[in-house]
Amino acid sequence: MAKVPVMQAVVDVLRSEGVDVAFGCPGAAILPLYAALEDSGIKHLVVRHEEGATHMADGWARTNGKVGVAIGTSGPAGTNMITGLYTAQADSIPMVCITGQAVSSKLHQEAFQAVDIVEIAKPVTKWSVQAKEAAQLPWIFREAFRTARSGRPGPVLVDLPLDVQQQEIEWDPSLDAPLPVAEVRPHPPRVRRALDMLLSAERPLLLAGGGVVLGEAHDLLRELAELLGIPVQVTLMGKGSFPEDHELYAGMTGIQTSQRYANKAFLESDLVLALGSRFGDRHTGALDVYRGDRKFIHVDIEPMQLGRVFEPDLGVVSDTRLFLEALLEQARDVVADFRPWVSRVASLRETLTRPDDYRDVPIKAPRVYREINEIFPPETYFVTAIGLYQIWGGQFQTAHLPRHYQVCGQAGPLGWEIPAAIGVKSAEPDAEVVAVVGDYSFQFLVEELAVAAQYDLPFVIVMLNNEYLGLIRQAEADGYDMRTEVDIHYDDHGTDNVTIMRGYGCSGRRVLHPDEIAEAIEWARKEAVATSRPVLVEVMIDREANTARGTRIDALIEPEPVPGG
Repeated sequence: MAKVPVMQAVVDVLRSEGVDVAFGCPGAAILPLYAALEDSGIKHLVVRHEEGATHMADGWARTNGKVGVAIGTSGPAGTNMITGLYTAQADSIPMVCITGQAVSSKLHQEAFQAVDIVEIAKPVTKWSVQAKEAAQLPWIFREAFRTARSGRPGPVLVDLPLDVQQQEIEWDPSLDAPLPVAEVRPHPPRVRRALDMLLSAERPLLLAGGGVVLGEAHDLLRELAELLGIPVQVTLMGKGSFPEDHELYAGMTGIQTSQRYANKAFLESDLVLALGSRFGDRHTGALDVYRGDRKFIHVDIEPMQLGRVFEPDLGVVSDTRLFLEALLEQARDVVADFRPWVSRVASLRETLTRPDDYRDVPIKAPRVYREINEIFPPETYFVTAIGLYQIWGGQFQTAHLPRHYQVCGQAGPLGWEIPAAIGVKSAEPDAEVVAVVGDYSFQFLVEELAVAAQYDLPFVIVMLNNEYLGLIRQAEADGYDMRTEVDIHYDDHGTDNVTIMRGYGCSGRRVLHPDEIAEAIEWARKEAVATSRPVLVEVMIDREANTARGTRIDALIEPEPVPGG
């Protein structure tokens, strides 16, 4: 075999693993990799901050199901990536982050930008490794991609000392291929027991977590629901895995992102089949209420997820798609009649609602989501992060397709939306992409607007601006009876976000009246296409509006009057 630069072999591996876009920032300690990327066919976007690179790779991976790649140099580049690694680990997103490193002989001498990034990254990755020998690099990267994809997906960090990058190895890409990922199939007797438990229940629910999206199991979920006539709920990470206009859709239970009818339906259920769900605390609230007297079947690809929050009545280790395939195979000849329960859920959905047709000035947030639901087609990709706007989104925004509603659910890093939208648009260039942001989160990684402008990546940004750290203001008022360091208002409207957009060569409008929202969004959609750049619609909302919230799913505080009290 011929001798080639080892970084050429690495780039060959990246290409064969399905990488056609990478996000990063070059530096002295990673230049051999960048030399190999030239003319490789892998498009590279130069980011303005390495955290932005990780969130772009995250959004890219969430959209197409492949392994995202982020690249940085040594020292602070790697430490800047930690938040993105944590976010990917928390939400089970496959990612490989590549960092440069000082030469091996200098690592113990406090060389410039030499930091033990491998140890720093270990708690927030599935695998964190430093290359010691050039000949190992093709295998390290093959294993990195397999690890990122296997079981519960997640991030990997590969650290590359400069001297290792500069070597040559024997390499023939025609003899190489991705390593196989083992299937996690369910144990047949447990599948049978799960079916028996479902058929013995009177008021069962199917609960679709993020594992249904990651496992591409949404079509089988719908088939099972329709075959047996069982209502379906979703978690925040599972939103979009079941169409919300379907007659069997039963909403989202939770103490924040939830619907009134969904919480009530959950409380009336007697069995829950949870598919790829973490049972996060903002979903469950108080566990004694959440568990009640109902039975739980928990299906997860990761064995250590079973029993982590509470002991299920039946645990099944399996890929969600393979479990549903096996369950459907056994269920095709059974007879089930849950029509009274389906009717009850439909009645709750019709009556236990929250209003969204407000005409108030200042604008009430639910009205913004009403306009979003009416304007954008189901094929639109949405990204959103953490704050009151995430909670309003979970309560009021509808989603119909998997991977089209993306949210950094567990880690909740502010600033995630703009780089994530760039990642989505890089994965699906022809798709319409919308970032729903808060005014505070917008400013965390606002510099990544320059990336979207430079590479002609248009998307719409809908900002809900209350000139507050709104979620923390609400938490301070509820738990501490204070309002400390949460007001970011100054001058007339605080930071001039429209002017910030113009500074990056982009466009924006501010909206003060609810009747202006629809027209402004339609303008933004056209302007984004016309300019091939992000466009902002900044909606000034009620500064001290609150969300429905609580600590128990049976006792949420409603901030506004609701039907039925």
